[in-house]
Amino acid sequence: MGAASEDKIRCFGNKPNQSLYAQYHDNEWGVPAHDDRHLFEMLILEGAQAGLSWETILKRREGYQAAFYNFDVQKVAAMTDEQLEALRQDERIIRNRLKIYAARKNALVFIDIQKEFGSFDSYLWSFVGGAPIVNHWQNFADVPVTTAESDALSKDLKKRGMSFVGSTIIYAYMQAVGMVNDHCGDCWLAPRKA
Repeated sequence: MGAASEDKIRCFGNKPNQSLYAQYHDNEWGVPAHDDRHLFEMLILEGAQAGLSWETILKRREGYQAAFYNFDVQKVAAMTDEQLEALRQDERIIRNRLKIYAARKNALVFIDIQKEFGSFDSYLWSFVGGAPIVNHWQNFADVPVTTAESDALSKDLKKRGMSFVGSTIIYAYMQAVGMVNDHCGDCWLAPRKA
């Protein structure tokens, strides 16, 4: 990131030692994503984040990419118990057994959804009518942690058999893949009111 970007006011990632967080904020958070591989990656990373800071996960992102075949959903779905157990020793990722095994479980459901809807993207974006929900919050503290849309998506994913997809995780996921734009107030990326 260039020096000019350091003057920018952000929703998060403003501290000097948070360049990775700032880069994520500036380039990914709230940007509509439609690539199934990326949508799968963010789903696994958001689930891994449960109970931790997002910055902790971002610092391990490359480790996750290596551990889970760059989020190739078919390869993750085919992982054996032995491969998943081996990941419990991998210091590049969060070594929580339930989260590691959820990656394979969620990959299998993800593939079923792709088969049913043609793509995970088609399924996912149907929960927001195909277009991002653009909010105009003044302060980051005003941003909700769940919404009716995240409740509905979470409920449906759970019904289909996914884990680590509670409404709070799913709302963070919706922000991460741009289904929701929650850039606030004086953030340099705040959406302009029509």
